Amino acid sequence: MKQTARTYIFSAVIAALLLFVFLQATRAETMSNTSYIIQWGNFNSIAGTAQGSGTTLSFTSGETAPGLYTGTNFKIRSGFQYVHTIIPFMFSLSSTEISFGDIEATYPVDRNNFLTVSNGSAYGFQVTAQENHALFSPGIGSYIPNTTCDNGLCTSTTSDAWTVTSSVSNTFGFGYRCDDVSGTTCASGFGTSTYFKQFAASPSAEIVMQGTNVGRNLKTQITYRVNVSGTQPAGTYTNQIQYIATPTF
Repeated sequence: MKQTARTYIFSAVIAALLLFVFLQATRAETMSNTSYIIQWGNFNSIAGTAQGSGTTLSFTSGETAPGLYTGTNFKIRSGFQYVHTIIPFMFSLSSTEISFGDIEATYPVDRNNFLTVSNGSAYGFQVTAQENHALFSPGIGSYIPNTTCDNGLCTSTTSDAWTVTSSVSNTFGFGYRCDDVSGTTCASGFGTSTYFKQFAASPSAEIVMQGTNVGRNLKTQITYRVNVSGTQPAGTYTNQIQYIATPTF
């Protein structure tokens, strides 16, 4: 009798854009409290967005020294227009539901998901991930554990080789790896194609993807893997992976 387990992953996507606004009575062009001092050369006199047939123009007037300034070891983007980016921050997944179908014992199944970021922040972005729990079948009260890889060394922060040799008990479980596609950098530890990790368990989270590039459609591939033993109870196993994307200012 073939032992099978049907598994699903449901992914949540959150794009976080944090704006901090400090308001206080203004008597001069210096703003401060116990934590900061901001000295302004002037306040802009006019600003806004003008639209016409097929065009949109944003503008700011009255700044002292706006523009791009560069040197051997520095780059300064000065002025309100550098805050107003033409590339809005966006984050998406190629799929929010991953089905592994019927899994036969000792025959691992891989599924891919693509994470895409559009980023206009000069300081880049990062994407963290966490799982709500290991793959679980509530009907029978059974888990598919997170993988510890071939040598029992895999954690949410440490990757290791997972070649899923069926005779090695450590190769059973659920894990993932990350591969760069365009304009992104996966978290460290995935340089070798056989290396995998566990997802961090909520409320903890680990960075899976990051970048310093300004651009559209910056992409990373996440590969999920499930491998079960012949003693794994048959059932429908699910969990949720939450990704949170945050620009860096």
